[in-house]
Amino acid sequence: MKRNPWPPGGGRVTRRRFVQGLAAGAAVTAFSPWLTRDAYAVARPGRYGVPELSGTEFDLAIEPTAVNITGTPRIATLVNGLLPGPVLRWREGDAVTLRVTNRLNTSTSIHWHGILLPTDMDGVPGISFAGIAPGESFTYRFRVRQSGTFWYHSHTGFQEQTGLYGALVIEPRDPDPIRADRDYVVMLSDWTDEDPEAVYYHLKAGDGYYNYHKRTVADFFHDVSAKGLAATLKNRWAWGMMRMDPRDLSDVSGAQTGGTYTYLINGQPPAANWTGLFKPGERVRLRFINGSSMTFFDVRIPGLKMTVVAADGSNVEPVSVDEFRIGVAETYDVVVEPKDDAYTIFAQALDRSGYARATLAVREGLSAPVPEMDPIYSRTMSDMGMPGMDGGAMSGMSGMDMGGMQGMDMSHMHGMDMSGMTHGGWTPPPRPKLPHPAPANGRGQTAYPQPQDVHLQLGPAVETLAMMPTYRLDQPGAGLDGNGRRVLTYADLVRLDRGPQNIPFHARDPDAEVLLHLTGSMDRYVFGFNGLTYDQSQPVRFPYGQRIWVTLVNDTMMEHPIHLHGMFTELDNTADYRRRPLKHTVIVKPGETLHYYLTADERGRWAYHCHLLYHMEAGMFTTAEVA
Repeated sequence: MKRNPWPPGGGRVTRRRFVQGLAAGAAVTAFSPWLTRDAYAVARPGRYGVPELSGTEFDLAIEPTAVNITGTPRIATLVNGLLPGPVLRWREGDAVTLRVTNRLNTSTSIHWHGILLPTDMDGVPGISFAGIAPGESFTYRFRVRQSGTFWYHSHTGFQEQTGLYGALVIEPRDPDPIRADRDYVVMLSDWTDEDPEAVYYHLKAGDGYYNYHKRTVADFFHDVSAKGLAATLKNRWAWGMMRMDPRDLSDVSGAQTGGTYTYLINGQPPAANWTGLFKPGERVRLRFINGSSMTFFDVRIPGLKMTVVAADGSNVEPVSVDEFRIGVAETYDVVVEPKDDAYTIFAQALDRSGYARATLAVREGLSAPVPEMDPIYSRTMSDMGMPGMDGGAMSGMSGMDMGGMQGMDMSHMHGMDMSGMTHGGWTPPPRPKLPHPAPANGRGQTAYPQPQDVHLQLGPAVETLAMMPTYRLDQPGAGLDGNGRRVLTYADLVRLDRGPQNIPFHARDPDAEVLLHLTGSMDRYVFGFNGLTYDQSQPVRFPYGQRIWVTLVNDTMMEHPIHLHGMFTELDNTADYRRRPLKHTVIVKPGETLHYYLTADERGRWAYHCHLLYHMEAGMFTTAEVA
């Protein structure tokens, strides 16, 4: 597919300039030859700290736009010439009309992430509509049925990586239970001066291309000193047999360690220091959105507690934390009450290859110290769903020829009673009562896939299996355990049973279970569901009106943010159905099994995929059909 023009080469940028970016920030719209004066004029700074459009009628233009983030000019793909695109402010209950014009030389699209709407308005080319051809316009029309913090982005090629994303803020129809004196969007993202096609090519050529944290000889001797020679050799052998590196935490890394990404907040690199203002004693609401293509961020504001009040646009019982991990496509709203003159908003990449940074201050020009990044984390065998094997007892399991395991009975990996396992005082909810398989339909298939009907296709696309996947909703994630800070976990999220939540509670037991293994081969850079890539898979079928219990098992060594379009899911972190938090995107850790409920009440064909952009391109994408 032909992509937007992308100037190759250019002047060499020093690493510090690439990491920190230009002090003046991403000079974008003012010098863009493609920018329409009318489009720029209507996007004015609003209450969320960045340019916004509000109302019920919106005109959006997608166009190539000159940007300079690291000192080297590039062409981005922007909405109305802005990076990120303008905040779109809607109101719950209103009908909105969005006219999107394509000024690129290739097709484009906009998907409204987490928004409940008709299938043909969802914005996924080839599934919900044909896409927007060059020079053409498409009009999205739907009624807004929810409130909260969401976002929008392209679902075409790699356009999201080149800047086609922006924030959505939906005001509640009724009074908002979250009280704040100021309100800011904090949109996290990752930027590369490379052509995304080249990034993907590098990953396909070698999954460790951007991994500059590989273990060294010094690490080997450190491990020998700590664990002994035999245990260290066995551990190294086990990882080698799996063709994995325990420090390969992120496929694409930051420029600070030699990678390609510069990390941004509201389109600004660290040196630009985007600043939100406040007066002492005010309550400030920060709407964090991870609009990056591949990066998980660990977010904190040193010296300032954060009260998490919403997750993925849905209100939750307030929980006070020092830090939270935000996966790609997730959103968290927090409230802070700053007392000092300035604070640093610090968002370090999961692999510690760089950070995004902004400031909260009483006036422009102030800044606070930027903390050092945390140490690099090395995964363990326990992280991979193989507890108790970190000493290297892997000889019977590592390096297995997956191609010879076709048709293997995997029932022992599913349905294990984990309810007795606790961690930090949290007890997983019991397994729900499930009916017998539904009667066969006219094609000789059950009406929905039961676990025993899901055939895990073992072969070249399945590099490893989590032999003992565990519930880990009460663990914050790799590198965050035991860091001395109070870190948010999924077990902390409790749905707020009051306020503007226009999504009903469902009390009944599920009608069926769907089991999806998240599979992949880092060596081949291929990903999928149940061992199948998108072009090999069949849709997941949810009969309309059925209550489904979905089980996700991560058999890979990477975190995956799994996103289901068109419907919210209820994270199974409590037996009380009224308290299960609503999520549109869930992080599944390596070696983890995770459950959520959904009610198939939105007819149509919906995208269902990992939200890591290059994983989606590499095959971790399927569809869910509700009929």
